[in-house]
Amino acid sequence: MPISGPEPRVVVVGAGLAGLMTALKLAPHPVLLLTPTPLGEGSASAWAQGGVAAALGEGDTPEQHAADTVAAGAGLVDPAVALLVATEGPARVRELLTLGVPFDVDAAGAFLLALEAAHGRTRVARVKGDLAGRAIMETLIAALRRATHVQCVEGASLHSLLQDATGSAPGRVVGVCCEVDGELRRYHAAATVLATGGIGGLYAVTTNPDTAQGVALAAGWRAGAQLRDLEFVQFHPTALDVPLRPAPLVTEALRGHGAVLVNANGEPFMQRYHPAGDLAPRDVVARAIHSERVAGRGVALDARTAVGAAFPEEFPTVFAACQAAGIDPRVVPIPVAPAAHYHMGGLVTDVHGRTTLPGLYAVGECASTGLHGANRLASNSLLEAVVFAHRAAQQLREDWPAMAASVAETEGAEAPAAHLPEPALQQLRERMSRDAGLVRNAEGLQGLLNFIDDLRAAHGDANPLLAARLVASAALQRRESRGGHYRSDFPEPHPEGTARVA
Repeated sequence: MPISGPEPRVVVVGAGLAGLMTALKLAPHPVLLLTPTPLGEGSASAWAQGGVAAALGEGDTPEQHAADTVAAGAGLVDPAVALLVATEGPARVRELLTLGVPFDVDAAGAFLLALEAAHGRTRVARVKGDLAGRAIMETLIAALRRATHVQCVEGASLHSLLQDATGSAPGRVVGVCCEVDGELRRYHAAATVLATGGIGGLYAVTTNPDTAQGVALAAGWRAGAQLRDLEFVQFHPTALDVPLRPAPLVTEALRGHGAVLVNANGEPFMQRYHPAGDLAPRDVVARAIHSERVAGRGVALDARTAVGAAFPEEFPTVFAACQAAGIDPRVVPIPVAPAAHYHMGGLVTDVHGRTTLPGLYAVGECASTGLHGANRLASNSLLEAVVFAHRAAQQLREDWPAMAASVAETEGAEAPAAHLPEPALQQLRERMSRDAGLVRNAEGLQGLLNFIDDLRAAHGDANPLLAARLVASAALQRRESRGGHYRSDFPEPHPEGTARVA
């Protein structure tokens, strides 16, 4: 096993928005960036269409943004974290603009903002309608390629965390073990930042990359890190209903623009489910669509009046996806279905990105910062990524002298990572969608846990299996319905529902 010896550097695992921003902001300290796919590929950040939510408009305030965030999170958002992120958000968005992200602005340079579900004001900064994620990632990747303090290793898949075995700081994370070209390699570091994304790759229908299989959850849990809110999975209400993987996203901004959800009879139906109609919180909209589909009524998004002939210019990504599927959204409604989209749970962190394990940080979707609670507010994910990347990098720079002096060797050798064959992985995805999807119950979740244990007995304790088991177990333990977690056998929220820590 090749070993890169201990060095005073930071290892960042993951090259989405949170990972790239953290790496860039650590300059001039040396950073080793590890990613399982080539830069710019396999990142959910690049596929984010809506944009970045922030109180940038006239009359809007961080307090209002924080209040909307708390309301959407169904009682589990940390209000102090929501206010912190909402307060720091505008500066981080303007920083992206300074870096070269071509946000939509008017002639005077003011942001052209969009309205999305559960926001009380128009506050989503966009790029040409639905190109925000791609534009931000292209800008950061270009900056990373110019950076002299970052070394990048592509094709490196996280296997496990390395922990100090010398006795001087037992349990401290001192790097990672990754699989590269079929062999395990150790990468030591003064500090380790996980930015590996979410768990959508564990589901049959998802808007996420296949590589988003919850590896940070599995690696963190094995090392003893605290996890939180794993049962809360957000299903985007409107993925394009075509047999593609990942399912192309049909941005929520279309509904903010006036597009309407209709059933197979062409009838709008959302007012029957929520007073806010098509702009209700995502979990409500997703379950409403699910109910209509189960009832055999089908669902489509009608943007013919709201967007019409302007579709190619105003929403080019959605238009291209529709065209590729043989659909012209200017002429016919877009067939849509819910898809696994975002994981609210993750490794517990403080407001500086520090997990409960010394030496280990987490940023982005794999972290549980307290911002999202049971249901993420639309377009808060990119915002959280840039705010916490900034805060984590700031903390790491402050702690650099002490970290650099404490780099430790590890002892022993890791066993080869258990491998889950593709047929078994596909079986897991189907069962996760069926039993840990939009609607859950005890019978299905227990059956899912038994199924996962059978796969573990047959194939070993592979990271996808452990991550899936953690999610299913958390869903079984939360005997209520709240936000993205809906139990048909416990359909109401418990009056004393609180964040459940595993």
